Amino acid sequence: MKPLRIGTRGSLLAQWQANFIRSKLLEVAGRDAEIIVIKTSGDKFAQGPVSQLGMKGIFIKELEEALLAEEIDLAVHSAKDVPTETTARLAFPAVCRREDVRDCVVSTNGSTLAALRQGARVGTSSLRRQSQLRHLRPDLDLRDLRGNVDTRLRKVESGEYDAVVVAKAGLDRLGLAHRISEVLEPSVCLPAVGQGALVVESRTSDGDTLEVAGKLDHVETRWAVVAERTLLAELEGGCQVPIGAWARVEHGQLVMDSCVASLDGTEYVRERGVSAVAEAAALGQTLAQKLLAAGARGILEQIGRQLG
Repeated sequence: MKPLRIGTRGSLLAQWQANFIRSKLLEVAGRDAEIIVIKTSGDKFAQGPVSQLGMKGIFIKELEEALLAEEIDLAVHSAKDVPTETTARLAFPAVCRREDVRDCVVSTNGSTLAALRQGARVGTSSLRRQSQLRHLRPDLDLRDLRGNVDTRLRKVESGEYDAVVVAKAGLDRLGLAHRISEVLEPSVCLPAVGQGALVVESRTSDGDTLEVAGKLDHVETRWAVVAERTLLAELEGGCQVPIGAWARVEHGQLVMDSCVASLDGTEYVRERGVSAVAEAAALGQTLAQKLLAAGARGILEQIGRQLG
């Protein structure tokens, strides 16, 4: 059979993820694939906060265009990069088994978050992380930091930053877990919607590819990601709004924690919801309404005004 064409961004992590999917397709479905690197808007506009770019799906837009143009058969994304609004011409046949959802600290001298000096310079690309960290440590000098994983780690090595906060799954996948100074538990910093999960996207009209890729689907992860993404959609938030969420199956039920924080971290609302596993979307809707009633509505309105 003709090899499938997998589209991916060009970073080391993105290519690792694409090659992981390639190996799984060969292992589970007996289909080989080739990797095609595509530069996305998020890569082209690598300077400045993502929240100020004014575009949705900046890390997947060009990949989806290549799918629709039939230049590739599959695209591999980090679930956290996928907007809640998607086109009906594309589908996600596989939400792969989730890796570690947690964030972690990489610091110059192995310091934990609590041990960082007052006013320490901490870099992160995420408003979600910044808001939760400001809630915990308002004294820190939190700075927006974009770039690939290796770029961020070099900022620590050079002393430009005292620490950076990144997704643990990315370091694990690149064999860089030994660089971690501290893993931040979800009780301290809730992850982004979909963090730690890879999704495979294809055309709805391509039944053969959908069937092949569907063999990589992990049901529990899919339900968890559905719950988180539904919550995000209900809150009308994007990937750069300070919303954290973590859904997982515990004792046969779907449990989800979520939080909304103001940009300065002074306002913070956190709630938990529980449902039957198959009621993932309903759980996302219910928990979103619970957050809004507890004060998240005012926080999100304020953030909307601040971000313009």
